[in-house]
Amino acid sequence: MNTPPNCTDSEFPAQGRIAAVDYGTVRIGIAVCDPDRILASPLEVHAVTQPDAGGYEADEAYFQKLAAEERITAWVVGLPIHCDGGESDKSVQARKFAAWLRQVTELPTRLFDERFTTVAANQKIRQAKTTRRKTKQRIDAIAAQVLLESFLEACRYRGEIAGHDANEIAAGGDSLVD
Repeated sequence: MNTPPNCTDSEFPAQGRIAAVDYGTVRIGIAVCDPDRILASPLEVHAVTQPDAGGYEADEAYFQKLAAEERITAWVVGLPIHCDGGESDKSVQARKFAAWLRQVTELPTRLFDERFTTVAANQKIRQAKTTRRKTKQRIDAIAAQVLLESFLEACRYRGEIAGHDANEIAAGGDSLVD
């Protein structure tokens, strides 16, 4: 891998492909951007190997292979936050997943507020007029695409990397409301 496992926020690469993850305990939506970070596209929906056990750890080889094949330089994991800025059990799970993903792939990983990504994803799919079955199969990847587009736009707007480092607050604590 390109980055040491103890990479810091300052080591988040300025260029290269980023993969966004819409984390779920059963399905994980994945989207990627081009190396210039202009376009984000849905990639796939990964079925968690052991959803009943709550164990994404069995998917370590999948994420390592994905990072290598797609030439991913960093990850963005969606953090579910309530409209009032509060967090839930899902937030804690997403934080743990992000810290784990960073550890197993040795790539910088950011947490980014994912409020309204599923709503926006549903709107995109309705506009595309796909079948109901295809919609269910793609919604998580489209949500990851919306997350990645939002992250890239926030970075451009602020002139700095948006979100928060996955190891910075992996155990919870401070809110990630930006």
